[in-house]
Amino acid sequence: MSEIKEIKNLKSFSTSAERFEGSHVLCPGCSHSIIVREVLNATNDPIIVGSSSGCLEVCTSFYPHTSWDCPWVHIGFENGSTAIAGVETMYKALKKKGKLPKDFKEPKFVAFGGDGSTYDIGFQWISGCFERGHDMMYVCLDNEVYANTGGQRSSSTPFGASTTTTPAGLNSFGKIQNRKDIVGIFAAHKAPYVAQVAPNKWKDMVKKLQRGFATKGPVFINAMSACTTEWKFKPHQTIEAGDLAVDSLVIPLYEIINGKELNITYRPKNILPVRDYLAFQPRFKHLFKPENEHLIKQWQDIVDEKWDYLQKREEARV
Repeated sequence: MSEIKEIKNLKSFSTSAERFEGSHVLCPGCSHSIIVREVLNATNDPIIVGSSSGCLEVCTSFYPHTSWDCPWVHIGFENGSTAIAGVETMYKALKKKGKLPKDFKEPKFVAFGGDGSTYDIGFQWISGCFERGHDMMYVCLDNEVYANTGGQRSSSTPFGASTTTTPAGLNSFGKIQNRKDIVGIFAAHKAPYVAQVAPNKWKDMVKKLQRGFATKGPVFINAMSACTTEWKFKPHQTIEAGDLAVDSLVIPLYEIINGKELNITYRPKNILPVRDYLAFQPRFKHLFKPENEHLIKQWQDIVDEKWDYLQKREEARV
């Protein structure tokens, strides 16, 4: 992995020229806009963006308006990754043929997708980009549900969540499967850099983004994106939702370099019980019924097991 040659001063973010404008129709309190703004502000280099279909694409390209003050392309739900990989390949071909101006500054290539287009529908496309070694960053805006199309479960949706396709009721406690380990999957591709981030810990997020931009080859960033609509908290509680997620270790913050070296980048001083995280979100309210209380213990065991695994990986560096 390349060293960061020039780090943008974190204090300069509030005065940076915006590449992601406020002219969008994302829900009040949506985490997507926070994350995207920080991604585009994390580098001073030119940047070319691709988006898969989803909340971000629909709400930022509301004809005849756009939020993107940079080159941006959208093709479909499943192939935002290959769209930007194609642009990156075109750039390399033009550069090799000497068809670019001499003062042309090398751009960064970024693809955004939700958990539906990342974990599920577009997974093979992203995997192909990483196997081929494209010099690009893929950012998953992970709100753990198909939020744009009706609130259906995805393979990012956690155990016990009630969604429109896994509704809690008399004969169901919600989704019965645990979420997919997408960060581990792309680390297994031997990608030079993968990381998990959360917008409430924005300094940690920006440092990882800057490290990702300084890395040659495919970079994967999984960004927890708390969803006020489908997680059912109030719009002004977005950052609180993020704090509960990382402080309960439901969303641990870490990075993996070259598929091997794992670094935990945030350790809560006071680890919260998973119960606090679940109680904050009405999508889990059914778990607090007497007949489902044992599922909260199961949730805690899942989180504890993952945290123990990450700590052992960090110590072993394997």
